[in-house]
Amino acid sequence: MTKIRPDAEPGPQAALQLIAARNEFVSFQVGLHGGRAGLTGVRASLDALEGPGRIEGHAITLYQETFLDISTCSTPDSEVGRWPDGLIPDRDESVGEKRQAFPFDVPAGEARAIWVDVLVPKDAPPGHYKGTVRVTADNGLQAKVQVHLTVVDALMPSTASLRTAFLLWPPHVCRAYTGTPECSEETLVPLLQMFHRIALEHRISLASAFPRLPGEATWNLPDWETFEQNWGPFLDGTAPSRLEGARMTSWQYLGPATAEGLAQFQEEARRRDWLSRAFDYVGDEPPYGISFDAVKKRATLSRQAAPEVRTLLTSTVQDLEKYQLVDLIDTIVVLVNYLDGTKPPYVGNQVEHYQDFLSLPHRELWTYQSCMSHGCAADDAPPENQPGQGWPSYMVDRPATKARAQEWVSFLAGATGELYYQTVGMLSTAWTNQYRFRGNGDGTLFYPGTPARIGGTTNVPVPSIRLKLIRLGIQDFEWLKAVSDAGDPAFARGVAQRLIPTAWHVPDDGAAFDEARLCLIRRYLELEGKRDVDPELSARCLGSADSASQPGP
Repeated sequence: MTKIRPDAEPGPQAALQLIAARNEFVSFQVGLHGGRAGLTGVRASLDALEGPGRIEGHAITLYQETFLDISTCSTPDSEVGRWPDGLIPDRDESVGEKRQAFPFDVPAGEARAIWVDVLVPKDAPPGHYKGTVRVTADNGLQAKVQVHLTVVDALMPSTASLRTAFLLWPPHVCRAYTGTPECSEETLVPLLQMFHRIALEHRISLASAFPRLPGEATWNLPDWETFEQNWGPFLDGTAPSRLEGARMTSWQYLGPATAEGLAQFQEEARRRDWLSRAFDYVGDEPPYGISFDAVKKRATLSRQAAPEVRTLLTSTVQDLEKYQLVDLIDTIVVLVNYLDGTKPPYVGNQVEHYQDFLSLPHRELWTYQSCMSHGCAADDAPPENQPGQGWPSYMVDRPATKARAQEWVSFLAGATGELYYQTVGMLSTAWTNQYRFRGNGDGTLFYPGTPARIGGTTNVPVPSIRLKLIRLGIQDFEWLKAVSDAGDPAFARGVAQRLIPTAWHVPDDGAAFDEARLCLIRRYLELEGKRDVDPELSARCLGSADSASQPGP
């Protein structure tokens, strides 16, 4: 939860104390400082974590953190210079090739970092595990970091409870790996399959990541049997994945805006048991992206031709009522700034205004964040983005907490899903420049793992630190839901509200997020009558169970 920049000062060599459920990812960083002479040939390893069982192999991934050199800040209080974000794997997650994470050098007087992911196996016996990260360098450095992991008696689902529709435009993938916006199916399909897999392992669904017709927004769908062969495993939960059984929680209709196309989509989705996750994106941010009249026309067509396919719109309930769209929209996706805002007409918490809509059959509230978290225009920088507070944000040069916070805000709003407009917007220049819509990283969460950049022989996608932080937030949502489902929703809500009192007041303190998560784990174990975690670790919980059980403000 700290972004280790080149000017970071060396800290103490403290042992790590981690807690996780079975089937949950935990992440940590090992920072290195070059000192007066610098370090050359740095290598690192974590062979296993041992305890009641053994965690090893593909459950452990080490990365070298790389910097994005930022020349224009996303917010006035941010800083130019190098920010960590791209992750070069030691052995990639997609095909298992050895890559160029190690060795690397640390210049004199500068800091670098190693990112470590650990997936606790589904069958790992609860208890205490220990391991050692070993770091060496050519100048004789031999350092060890002790890792202590407590596996609690809980199982996190492979498929996220929070539905997501993170979008992907395939021509951006083609351009990043081939240099042109169009590439052959033989090239594109394997790449998109790897993107789907790595997304599911970060607990998100790439709802639109399917090949398109050349120069068109509609999909290239020669026949449904071929579609099922290529993409069915990701919708069915049978694709190879470290999260066994993980499946997409949403997928978008990308066919022509015709009754015939929609009706066929509904029928094919029903035949394959995919219908409950299908949606038709009938408009984006009217009246800016589309007129309300056009939304009504498209939503009416969808209702008539495919009534069981969910209609989805980014808007507010006030506009749905104003333009008589309530009966036509199933999933309303609301900008976080409009759910708990600071500017008219959305000042204060707006959730109560959505209750009548949500009382209707098959309705859902989703959330999203956008450039409004940092300012979409030069004179539009939100005054709320002061140190120690601010909106959820997926920008590189914002504190790590901002990327983890969105799913906490979703929980507080009673939302069941999240939309993100793009994940590969500047994929082709991701290693050097991601400045878009006045933010660094807006619409880009992956990096192109070409052999020229990360080594090996195969093109693969590689994750950003921000994608790891989003996964942390989604896992936090699982703990919030688990405590609520186990019988104490007031506790979960109280923990979340103390951490984030308003949507625009996300703290910069990463430790506060970890402590809030620990509160949830402890309470869940109590509710389920299971053995508590280490008392010393539990003592870090924010407040007492009694105070946390009280409803928040």
